[in-house]
Amino acid sequence: MAPHKNTLSGEAERIQEELKQYFVHSSAECPYSLPFQAVYNQALFSTMPDYIMDVYLASGYRRNGNVIYNMHCSGCKACIPIRIKPEEFKPNRSQKRTWKRNRDISVEIKPLACSQENLALLEKFLACRYPGRDSSPLDYYTGFFLNHITNTVEFSYRLGTKLIGVAIVDLSTTWLNVVFYYFDPAEEKRSPGTYNILYLIDFCRQKEIQLIYLGYWIEDVKAMGYKANFKPHYLFLDNTWTLVTR
Repeated sequence: MAPHKNTLSGEAERIQEELKQYFVHSSAECPYSLPFQAVYNQALFSTMPDYIMDVYLASGYRRNGNVIYNMHCSGCKACIPIRIKPEEFKPNRSQKRTWKRNRDISVEIKPLACSQENLALLEKFLACRYPGRDSSPLDYYTGFFLNHITNTVEFSYRLGTKLIGVAIVDLSTTWLNVVFYYFDPAEEKRSPGTYNILYLIDFCRQKEIQLIYLGYWIEDVKAMGYKANFKPHYLFLDNTWTLVTR
């Protein structure tokens, strides 16, 4: 890994300093089942212009509904923000096979929709990936997806007329932020998580979007392992974006 210095401009530093007063710490059970208390440094916003969102994403923050946050957990630094520069990415052999395997999928980009079709697919996904959790598909949409503060769209993946995946994405002219992705567990052999990122990389190249933020990568969480397979990528370590090439 090689350090790639992330230096905030004077304007970016001024924005963060001015908005710091709105951030508070909030504790909760770790959402990734790690043996630590999760501590969120978070603030609520009604809306956020792209240039301010850019500042926070570039500083390792994430968005959950109308909350901007980063992690301040005592004794744990497992949640590592990860991003990709689409023009630098080079697919490996496995990713090339995944791209070819999914040539029969069509993709539509549209405004967020809390449709019965989307809810039914999300219910399948949650039951498989997060059994026993209290949050319903409707909770996810009303409390998380639809409660957005920036330009947010969905990428809908279809096999014929059947919906098999949905990516919830914040989108600007210079960055793309992956908020959530869910898919039909019956289609797991297609490597849908990998295909989603490959498609978003191709989309960003066509639109000349410079950065894709993939959320957190946690080494000990198996479901997140595929994110680190996209190389080169950058990990946000000690307030610096560190280049990973192998």
